[in-house]
Amino acid sequence: MKRKRGGCNSVPIGEKMNDEYRIQELLQRDVYVGDKFVGVITGERFHPRDECVQSLRLQVVPGIAEEFMRKPAESAPLSKELVHSIRPDGAIKLSKSMRELQRRWRNTVRISEELFAPDELLDRAVLDNDGIDIGNVVGMVKIKRTYRGVVVNPHFMVKRKHGLPDTLIIPVGQLARTTSRLDEVILRCTVKRLTTLPSFLKLNGDGAEEFDEAE
Repeated sequence: MKRKRGGCNSVPIGEKMNDEYRIQELLQRDVYVGDKFVGVITGERFHPRDECVQSLRLQVVPGIAEEFMRKPAESAPLSKELVHSIRPDGAIKLSKSMRELQRRWRNTVRISEELFAPDELLDRAVLDNDGIDIGNVVGMVKIKRTYRGVVVNPHFMVKRKHGLPDTLIIPVGQLARTTSRLDEVILRCTVKRLTTLPSFLKLNGDGAEEFDEAE
């Protein structure tokens, strides 16, 4: 990965990053935990609600991904609250250790070759692979400390056509990809097929109330 020492925007060196304006200055900068090069910030989600934009997107160094992820991913979220300051060389210094970063990466959802934090999925539109807009993500479901499903409130017409409940849980394994510009999640299958999958039936069955729902 080619390292970049920061963009053309001016940021006070060594000053703690503690407001939204300064966060925008972090894009395309190297990220370090101590002396360990972690990756490069490539952007963030565009959404009007602050609770949906708590993370930046980080292109992760392959060696770091192999060492600190259960399964290596090309990109991952970086919580804005971990950003501490700008180093004299223009790179970003994080406030926590690699162990904390690893812990947060475990608290994500894998879609294709990327990891996503819950805030990056909240309120995204969910479409099946025929382009049918099912509804929007309103929450997450965790089972044994791992995210297993996204909670969706289906639109009225889709709900009526397919006999769906007011709220349904879509298995994370059925999330195929995301679209950044349109803020969507695309499924691997159609709505009709989704409702017949064993993983869907298990998540939406009588035992669903035993799961831990995460915000």
